[in-house]
Amino acid sequence: MSIEVGAKLQGKVSGITNFGAFIDLGEGKTGLVHISEISNGFVKDIHDVLSVGDEVTVKVTSVGNDGKVGLSIRQTQEQPEQEKKPFNRERRDNRDNRDSRDSRPGRPSRPQQPKGNFSKNNKQDFDTLMSSFLKDSDDRLSSLKRNTEGKRGGRGGRRN
Repeated sequence: MSIEVGAKLQGKVSGITNFGAFIDLGEGKTGLVHISEISNGFVKDIHDVLSVGDEVTVKVTSVGNDGKVGLSIRQTQEQPEQEKKPFNRERRDNRDNRDSRDSRPGRPSRPQQPKGNFSKNNKQDFDTLMSSFLKDSDDRLSSLKRNTEGKRGGRGGRRN
């Protein structure tokens, strides 16, 4: 009997651990059903769903070179059709039809201008800010290097 991925087989639960159940497939072959592959729902304790000696139908999900066989009980069961919640268009329309947040009481009005100063001096201001940032960054980096160099050795202080 060759075990191939995708094959559905009958087996008997031979052992249960906290992470899954071992299934005896016959002819000395054993596979593992991980706890996540036991049921469509959440399984906290495998003993609630399976017990040693149970006959189960499993689907082969993987066959390793080392002989390990991955199995799934969940994939042999019919998948419950998930209920799709209808899109609540009414709520979205109400959100879109509000005039603005400014109309709510107790809220200060917001300016309708774009943020930032968009003038011709913007390029010069940016260059000034960037050079200031680079200078500050270099100062911090050199200070950081200076403080960590002496701490690399074992015993003793700085070596110059």
